[in-house]
Amino acid sequence: MKLIMAVIKPSKLDDVRSSLSPLGVTGMTVSEVKGFGRQGGHTEIYRGAEYAINFVPKIKIEVAVADDVAENVVLAIQESANTGKIGDGKIFVFDISEAIRIRTGETDTDAL
Repeated sequence: MKLIMAVIKPSKLDDVRSSLSPLGVTGMTVSEVKGFGRQGGHTEIYRGAEYAINFVPKIKIEVAVADDVAENVVLAIQESANTGKIGDGKIFVFDISEAIRIRTGETDTDAL
C-alpha cells in the first residue's frame, strides 16, 4: 500500500478529485496549508502599501491506495494539477506498512 501526498494549487483541487474518481479512489484527506518552495512567496498591495507574503496558500491531498494503482494515481494528479507555471506543487509517495478500519477492524487493502 502507498500513501500519496500532493501539495497543489487550491484552484486545481476539483480537477484532481475528478481525475482520481475513475481510478477507483474512494476517499482522500484534504487540508488547507501554507508554505513556500522555489516560488519563495510574493508581494501584494493592500490599501496602497506593499506587503510580502512569505507563505503561499496551498492544498495538501493525502490518498491511501493499493500498490497496483499507485503509479496511475500519481500520473493522474500530476496531469490534472499541472498548469505549467511555477508553484504547481509536489507529489510524495510513502510506503504504508499497515492500515486498519476502526469501525470494522478490516486491515490493509480491505481497510482502504
